[in-house]
Amino acid sequence: MNPEKESENEKSSSENAAPLWKYVTRLEKASVGGGNVSFRCNYCEKIFKGSYSRVKAHLLKLPKFGIQACAKVGDEYQNEMQKLEDAFEESSRRLKKPKLVSLPTDSPTSPNLDSRESSTATSHPFFQKKKGVGIGNSPLERAFNNQCREQLDCLIARTFYSAGLPFHFAKNPYWIEMIKFAANNNLAGYVPPGYNKLRTTLLQKEKAHIEKLLRAIKDTWKEKGLSIVSDGWTDVQKRPLINFMATSQKGPIFIKSIDGTKEYKDKHFIADLFLKVVGEVGPQHVVQIITDNASVMKAAGSIVEAEYPHIFWSPCVVHTLNLALKNICAPKYSLQNENAYNECNWIAQVSDEATFIRIFITNHSMRLAIFNSYSPLKLLAVAETRFASIIIMLKRLFQVKQNLRNMVVSEEWMSYREDDVGKAQTVRDYILNDLWWDKVEYILRFTEPIYEMLRVADTDAPILHKVYEMWDSMIENVKKEIYQHEGKEDYEESPFYDVVHNILIERWTKNCTPLHCLAHSLNPKYYTIKWIEEVRGRVAPHKDAEISVERNKCLKRIFPDPDDRQKVNVEFGLFNSLQVYDEDNMEDKWNYNPMLWWSTYGSTLPILQTLALKLLEQPCSSSCAERNWSTYGFIHSMRRNRITPKRAEDLVFVHSNLRLLSRRRPEYNSGESKKWDIGGDNWDEPFGGPGLLEVAYLTLDEPEMETSIVENNDYVDDDDVVVL
Repeated sequence: MNPEKESENEKSSSENAAPLWKYVTRLEKASVGGGNVSFRCNYCEKIFKGSYSRVKAHLLKLPKFGIQACAKVGDEYQNEMQKLEDAFEESSRRLKKPKLVSLPTDSPTSPNLDSRESSTATSHPFFQKKKGVGIGNSPLERAFNNQCREQLDCLIARTFYSAGLPFHFAKNPYWIEMIKFAANNNLAGYVPPGYNKLRTTLLQKEKAHIEKLLRAIKDTWKEKGLSIVSDGWTDVQKRPLINFMATSQKGPIFIKSIDGTKEYKDKHFIADLFLKVVGEVGPQHVVQIITDNASVMKAAGSIVEAEYPHIFWSPCVVHTLNLALKNICAPKYSLQNENAYNECNWIAQVSDEATFIRIFITNHSMRLAIFNSYSPLKLLAVAETRFASIIIMLKRLFQVKQNLRNMVVSEEWMSYREDDVGKAQTVRDYILNDLWWDKVEYILRFTEPIYEMLRVADTDAPILHKVYEMWDSMIENVKKEIYQHEGKEDYEESPFYDVVHNILIERWTKNCTPLHCLAHSLNPKYYTIKWIEEVRGRVAPHKDAEISVERNKCLKRIFPDPDDRQKVNVEFGLFNSLQVYDEDNMEDKWNYNPMLWWSTYGSTLPILQTLALKLLEQPCSSSCAERNWSTYGFIHSMRRNRITPKRAEDLVFVHSNLRLLSRRRPEYNSGESKKWDIGGDNWDEPFGGPGLLEVAYLTLDEPEMETSIVENNDYVDDDDVVVL
């Protein structure tokens, strides 16, 4: 039969079975193969001519079909008709067989089953269970089963190739479970959910289920508390979005995202959003709100603090450290900043020269090819908005120092003849200049303590109680590196260090809150002789005047009732005076982590124990909110920019929280699905970690990670590795 004729007959047969024909009376018989027919509506009794599409448009009141809507069909009947039509369309879609590109075959004896054969393969007579004979035991049955397995392998591979799925997606446990479930159950005639069902019904069902699973985490908020973390972002359609996450001992939970397109985003608007989120999670559970250091965020935080005095606004420590690095490495000239500019401008010059080298090499295919032949690592183009971008770029350049030197003395480089030969000579001069590399190394050495603290803080880990001590140690280590380089003693003056020190102290002053001081005071380790004697001049928290003042401010806000505050002050006095402890728990102050110590020995100080168990579980940065924008950006990409913010928010909610729940399972750290959501295709590289962190969870470890990427570079594009 003619395929076109067959298709027309199938369409005609399908339309004749359509459910809405019963609500009209056909006045003439349609021609063979379909076509228009005269019909009278059984409700309004008007006569029309057309195909089934016009019947449907008339009864369901669909516009733009050139037919009048039926005025006699009420809402109840219209809804019933719509349900019938939807069911019919879904059934028709399931029965329709797609015409696909043929699959590969291993040999002439391995036939390539078409879709109709494969759908009925399991119902073949050979597969029917017979008395005394197990399914698949005969040679013919096993051969037929192997053919089906081979075809399924090819179909799965075709799915990966056609959709551009990364190979490590095969490690996703939910993908594996889906295939196993389908293979082990008799689902003859099953068709997977379609476009609309995936983005509506099933999405909402999954979201509701995940919300139910998250209750166990939310139940811990009463005892352990939580921090609300927020950050802003602009999507591909230039819509300003603000997301809110709740992070606690069990990890971050995505709460919601707000589209602020039509709003004036002043302190009152931001504060109202915070207050609504606080109301949703329960104000009695909230310890702090963490945002970036923008003035509008600080002002909004003050409004929240006025409404709920026990809730503190905390600026993100990572943002603060990044601003300090920018002030040091890229100073801007002003009359007030003239001294700092004069002392630090050489760093900006080195950074500009390093950028010049990178751009010159990477912006030309021939030069880049020469470099790649000498270096297993790529030159990173780090976005300026990324934390510690200057340091990351210099670190990578220093890593490939010898490779660069080998390149510029090679015959290929020396024979390079393009219009910009002068620039090539400049690059060569920089790379072969030992003094220039000494400057790069010096920058990396004295900024390393800042960078390391930034890396530690750029996580969801509960380190609020460590922030105060980390700042002190970091500043001391910066001084040590600068003084060692300059060959000076501690008592001598260093103009350069004075500038760096002032920048760090200024940023620390803006970052430090009473909550940091109270959390610091509740860390048992800081009262041990070992800790105090580690650094000359170090004192226990209760003997530090600044910490004591800020701690008392904090306690006054958390315990507004004078009687309650007196009780907690008495308990704090007992805690730091060592009157309630024996030799064992004094030793455990040093050996145990703070949470374990308070859980073990804190019952004699019930009020302080309750407070400590909350504060010692809080983070100090908004990193989880910022990484969540990578997920949001993936879901809300240019290819999907028609998706509504609400649906994108639901997808981010499901995506982020499903990963959080998955990471709590023991299977996450072992087996074929180990680290399935963050690993690349070469997880088991000799460096002991993923070649490339999944985009939603990139941190400052990228330069170290990329070593394993480029050694097996088949699965990752340049764009994936050059931008943090």
